[in-house]
Amino acid sequence: MDKAVISMEKIPTTPDSYIMKMGRRAGVIMHLSSLPGDHGIGDIGESAHAFVDALADMDVAVWQFLPLGPTAYGDSPYQPLSAFAGNANLIGLHQLVELGLLHEPELSSLSQLPREYCDYGHLIPAKRELLREASRRLMKRRGGSLMAEFEEFLHRESSWLHDYALFRVLKSLHNERPWPEWDPSFVHRDHAALETAKREHREAIDTVLVTQFLFDRQWRELKLYASERGICLFGDIPIYIALDSADAWARREMLLLDDEGRPSNVAGVPPDYFSEDGQLWGNPLYDWAYHEQSGFEWWIERMRHLARQCDLVRIDHFRGFESFWSVPYSETTAKNGEWIPGPRDALFKAMKNELGPLGIVAEDLGVITPEVDALRLGQGFPGMVVLQFEAGDPEFEMDSIDANSVCYTGTHDNDTTVGWFHGTGDDTRTPEEVLASQELVLERTGGSPETIHRDMIALAMSSKANLAVAPMQDFLGLGSEARINTPGTTKDNWRWRMQEGDIDAALAEQVAEMVESSSRAP
Repeated sequence: MDKAVISMEKIPTTPDSYIMKMGRRAGVIMHLSSLPGDHGIGDIGESAHAFVDALADMDVAVWQFLPLGPTAYGDSPYQPLSAFAGNANLIGLHQLVELGLLHEPELSSLSQLPREYCDYGHLIPAKRELLREASRRLMKRRGGSLMAEFEEFLHRESSWLHDYALFRVLKSLHNERPWPEWDPSFVHRDHAALETAKREHREAIDTVLVTQFLFDRQWRELKLYASERGICLFGDIPIYIALDSADAWARREMLLLDDEGRPSNVAGVPPDYFSEDGQLWGNPLYDWAYHEQSGFEWWIERMRHLARQCDLVRIDHFRGFESFWSVPYSETTAKNGEWIPGPRDALFKAMKNELGPLGIVAEDLGVITPEVDALRLGQGFPGMVVLQFEAGDPEFEMDSIDANSVCYTGTHDNDTTVGWFHGTGDDTRTPEEVLASQELVLERTGGSPETIHRDMIALAMSSKANLAVAPMQDFLGLGSEARINTPGTTKDNWRWRMQEGDIDAALAEQVAEMVESSSRAP
């Protein structure tokens, strides 16, 4: 079988999207942190390489994961501290032992952490200390290939890296408070104050630089390993950046912020069927006039960076490019806002002129207007269909799913299929609604309550969508206890982990048969 994967940077000019050129394929959603492993969290080293092997055994050709950026309070990958940096918690430690930057006995502090879930409170400080020691050892080296790689990395990523390193050190010096609450000299990026901080905290800055280098180095190894085995890496980014991020601190001119770093208006979505107050996200809004005047330079660099990491990328809240909901900063709900035109085609035209055709999947869930559909279709971007939202609707027709789309059983924001089917967890449906949904889903799938996870995956794979994806929890048949995120809450999210041996030979064979029978084998 030819399992070659086309890099997003090398797709020839064509009106077809990446997934249309890829052909019918099956995929899985599995965040890096959820992988099994020895050190309290999944990583981009041995954990990820082993998962790539498992995917190849299952003939699952697409691996979708959540944003890779460094997390802050709440551990959400959707509020990263940088649009470019990597999450240091995901660095594989065995590789650092192989490089001589750590010694095996030093890893014992992490080997004692739970394997069933991520205990971030203990993981983060322990791993930070190990990475600090690895950084010290690398910086003591003089010459050699690894130091040459490091110096090349510093040059290649200079547009964001040094600001990010200084941001992280200053944030630590201010007890992790958001940057608008720092000393005014740092809020306003006073040149003398920043230069003094660089001199006085050189070692701490070097630690951040080395850590980012190690993340980048391991990710490049993973990208090559996945490509050699025919596995497409499918990334994910939020449309907005966090106010408490290096990007907002260093590039505030691209946002609607005042001199003190306060946003005039913030992002969200208006009230709908699911929320009478709407959703007030609080992210600062882009100054799209500035972006257009700059030729969308920052967005182009963001997509170029992602193209080196992934073959595909899903952009969360795609509808914000057509029009976005702007809420005054003083509001406590998203009720009182207004729709403001977004950059629309101009942004994607600028990206394509610089980067060529884009491997973008548009998150177009919720209330979508004809104008948003026109923007997506005009660019040829695939949209999303989530069967947990649709399969229980008697008016929904599977034949309505377009080939240029991604069909999911559920996403990281949904309960597992087993939990959803049984109405467990934090389900807001009435018992009558759950029962009605169950009856219709069983009719659609021809399955049973005991096999509903496999039946829903088979339904997604039977669709016309060129890419059918299910969370790993659905392949494993797990219930609500394995849910990774409940939107609108901050407790116990992003903690679930798969266990060693969960993907055994029987499961691999079963999944491969499903993939083959739906004509999705590579």
